[in-house]
Amino acid sequence: MTIWRAITLSGLLVVTTGCSSLGVEPWERARLSDPRMALEADALDKGFDDHIYFSKEASTGGRGSAGGGCGCN
Repeated sequence: MTIWRAITLSGLLVVTTGCSSLGVEPWERARLSDPRMALEADALDKGFDDHIYFSKEASTGGRGSAGGGCGCN
């Protein structure tokens, strides 16, 4: 039983650390810093989604939105 644990542990160690030393090369950083790669690329869409969310949830969040649940603001 302990030999199977050792084999499983070593296999898991190899699988989880196989790509840990890979990094971003200097010539790849320009592509990753492109504004289109941002999680929220369009500020207008983000504001629209926030307004809908807070109107449906009947609350205001930490993003500075005002209003209640009726959606009339």
